[in-house]
Order: sequence, then C-alpha cells, then structure tokens
Amino acid sequence: MRLSRRQVLGGGAALAAAPCRAAAPDLVAALLRQMNALGDGPVLLNSYLVKTGPGATAFDLTQANAAYVYDNALAGLVLLAAGERQAAERIGQALAFAQGHDRHFTDGRLRNAYAAGPVSAPVKLAGFWDAKAGQWDEDPYQLGTDSGPLAWAMILWARLGMTAPALAAARFLESRLRARLGYEGGLYGFDDAQTLLTWQSTEQNTDLAVAFGLLGRTEDRAHAAAFVAAMRDALGFATGTGPDGAVNRAVSADAGIWPYLAGLGDAASARAAIAALRHDDGIGFAQASHGVWLEGTGFAALALSKMGERALAARFLATVHANISPEGYVYACVAPMLSTGLSVGPSVRPGAAVQPFNYYRRPSLSATCWAGLAMLGVNPLAG
Repeated sequence: MRLSRRQVLGGGAALAAAPCRAAAPDLVAALLRQMNALGDGPVLLNSYLVKTGPGATAFDLTQANAAYVYDNALAGLVLLAAGERQAAERIGQALAFAQGHDRHFTDGRLRNAYAAGPVSAPVKLAGFWDAKAGQWDEDPYQLGTDSGPLAWAMILWARLGMTAPALAAARFLESRLRARLGYEGGLYGFDDAQTLLTWQSTEQNTDLAVAFGLLGRTEDRAHAAAFVAAMRDALGFATGTGPDGAVNRAVSADAGIWPYLAGLGDAASARAAIAALRHDDGIGFAQASHGVWLEGTGFAALALSKMGERALAARFLATVHANISPEGYVYACVAPMLSTGLSVGPSVRPGAAVQPFNYYRRPSLSATCWAGLAMLGVNPLAG
C-alpha cells in the first residue's frame, strides 16, 4: 500500500525543474545504503551519523548507536512513499520485534530509542561508555516512552497493515497515559523507577489523533484531538501544558504546523507558526531557536505546498537541498548548534544537572525523511 501522492507544487513545473526535486530519490538511496550496510532482516537505523575520533563531542558519544523510534518510523514512511515497501517493512518489523522482546516490559510500549542495527532478543538498547566512571551507561530519555514517538510507530504499522503491534501500543496508551483531556507526555527513566511525565504536548496529541484514526479507534482519536483543539487560540496552537496544567503559549514548529497537516488546524494557524519561527528561507525549532532547523524546514515546506504557497515552499526546499551531507543525509541544522529552549527530561541522578535539548550539525535521519516526504509531496499525517 502506497501513501497517496501529490505534486509538491500544484502542477509541479517550478519545482520539477529545481535541483531539490531531483534530490528526493538521492535521499531515499542514502537511506537504503545505510540499511544495506546493516545486512538483511529487520533493522533500525542510526538517527545521527556522528563524528568519531578526536573531534567527537559528548553528543557524538551518547548518540553513536541510538536509533530513535520517531526517526525510524519516519524512515519507514518515506521508504513506503517512494515505493520501497520491502525496506519499509524491515523497519516496521524491527519496531514490532522490539515491542515484543523488551528486556523488562511486556505491556505494548516502545522505548524512545534502541541500539541501531539488526534486532535480536532481547532487543538491545542504546548506550555509551562513560570513560570517567569506567562503566557502560544508558540515557534515561532513550529508555523511556514518549507518547508521540509511539504514535509514529503506530502510523507506520497502520500504513503497512501491521495492526497487531499498533493495537497493542494503543492499549498501552489507554492504560498508562490517558489523561482527562488528551494523553500525557510519557514515562521517563530507568527500568525499575520510571517517572510519569504529566505535561501534555499539542504535537504528541496530534500524532495520536492520526494514529488512532488510522486504526479506526474513533473515541481515542476524538480524545486526543480534543486536547489539540483546546490548545488553539487566536494566534495559532500553543505548545501544550506543563506538569501543573498551565498552558505553554510558546510557538514551536511541530505543535504549530502538524495540526494543519493532520486536518486539525487550518492554513492560517500553520502560516502564523511559520511566520513566528522564520529565519531567512527556513524555520527554527521554537522561538528560542536562533537559526534554521532543517527537519522543521522540510515539513514547513510540505505545509506551504499544501496551502498553495509555491514560491516560499521552493525556497525552503532549496535551503534543505543546500545542506545535504557527503553521506547523502540532510544535516539537523545549519549552524553548528541550535537551541530548542527545552530540556531532555528531569534529572534522575542526585546532583546531576538537567540537560538542555539542542540540535547539532550532524547528518540527521529525521531531517532527511521530512525532506524526502516534502520533495515527494507525501503528507504522512493525512488521514
């Protein structure tokens, strides 16, 4: 089953002649090269192609073998959109295998990240060697479960016709993360002491509304969509609510644009978010970002195309095209580092500082996938 296609620019003449249109098959080929290097069977892809050796940073160390669920679900969706169904199924099967062969949990959840590569039981989790402590360590965010990444896995499974793992994930969400309105952020921390994240995200509830809708779970879809609707104001969509229930009115790219792609918002809401976050011919992650986030620039181009803003969509995609790495992946950001204004999660170690959530200029799986989807004219959030 292929996702429905649209020309990125209606009629396609302007963009078809541009280099960025021709780059879509090249981006898909880069994904396939990474997959083929891992051998046959179900696999998960590295989310970042990191630096090694003397120039490596702490980011490179902790992300070296990390395969994030969200990024891999996106990879499956762009492969499916490009007609590479067998490759998409390899990722869908790997995520389903991870769900059923966790070292600790048996309740239908997925972790936020796993170790990249072929999967085997029990599925390996991402981690890194802490030279200072002289021990193998794991990241509490990667070990946790956010509702949004789980929703993206459900979207991929639904598109592939893999309903059993998708429904198992839906049951987990209903039993553990359903709130009075919408769904909570997720679970964070190590296996035996995970913390419930009671903040709620407009973006994650958008993802869930799409996932539940594809599975025919109309009440669950309505429950998630109701939270998204509650975050709408005259200026667009708020980011979500904090643990105390207070609304965070800050503008962020996914919360501001994805409701429009999912049919939960209008063009005016997406246009307002793009205007608030715009930096030259691209957008930042949030208002705290002082530069171009290429993942968001990709899905903003898709939204601009959908609303008929052809010239600006082409300029955004030209920015993406100008930031393709030698490996064929799109970089995460244009500058060496991009701040999001967010933290990774609450500190779970006594005395340890909360870590800021930043992007770095590394070849990024998620940025590559959104660029490919935008260039193919495929909206993964369409019902």
